[in-house]
Amino acid sequence: MEKKKIVFATNNAHKLEELRQIMGDRYQVLSLADIDCHEDIPETADTIEGNARLKAEYIKTHYGYDCFSDDTGLEIDALGGEPGVMSARYGGVAHDSERNIDKVLRLMADVPMEQRTAHFRTAICLIRDGEERLFEGRVDGHILMERHGTGGFGYDSIFQPNEGDGRTFAQMTGEEKNAISHRGRAVAALTTYLASL
Repeated sequence: MEKKKIVFATNNAHKLEELRQIMGDRYQVLSLADIDCHEDIPETADTIEGNARLKAEYIKTHYGYDCFSDDTGLEIDALGGEPGVMSARYGGVAHDSERNIDKVLRLMADVPMEQRTAHFRTAICLIRDGEERLFEGRVDGHILMERHGTGGFGYDSIFQPNEGDGRTFAQMTGEEKNAISHRGRAVAALTTYLASL
């Protein structure tokens, strides 16, 4: 049976690989490059849900494909919820994970461990057959004092989820991370919905 095709509105290779792992072989997940979209889709909303919606609507409007888009934010309590919607650009340069991490560690240098609570949230907006649906996943944890691990991407090396055995996301295999991660949970909700159609 031919796999159903669906567009994931991203060119982030890490996200794409992670998502294809989570969704398994039920769908053929196409990237923006696969549909010949090379524009820098604006992410100008002030919430992660808004950014996910903007990207999905852009692809549907300009390319006509049913698609889904995600946005993820790391929300740190000691920083008043920052970096939040600015997570990918927190260090001043888009998608420079090392600069983003450096800024978080610098701002939190004097924050004791018990006050370093944080959570990741992922919002996914699906546009299918003219309908729009939103799915969300969340994982709670702590921001460590320094990097641990070399896997993953983004803030994974300083985020220790409350679930698990004390390792950061960057110290886990992809399968271990996906089982408890914010994106894993949001995608699970998405795939459950798609399977029910």
